[in-house]
Amino acid sequence: MANPTARSYYIQGLTADGKTFRPSDWSERLAGAMSSFRPGGAHAGRSGHIGYSPYCVPRVVDGVKCVLVNEALRAIEPMAWDFVMNFARDNGLRVVEVGPAAPPPAAA
Repeated sequence: MANPTARSYYIQGLTADGKTFRPSDWSERLAGAMSSFRPGGAHAGRSGHIGYSPYCVPRVVDGVKCVLVNEALRAIEPMAWDFVMNFARDNGLRVVEVGPAAPPPAAA
């Protein structure tokens, strides 16, 4: 069960010195790598579909590519949370807390 007080964070596609992070599709790649972490787990076969996890979604905010990460990912899979946060740290990307996370949709 996800933490109802989980926070959300934007990983911004800007480095600490203000430069745009490359490659240009980094946010889609990162969110794609996290796509199997979803309520009810990954689905295969006819019930499976391609899409982003509600815990890790690419966004554009004020013209800057970002990934919106829900802290509930930490409770579901700590290694996935560490992967995303270490990606931001290792690449010198800005991480900004944006407040309480909206609850993800219920599992189907």
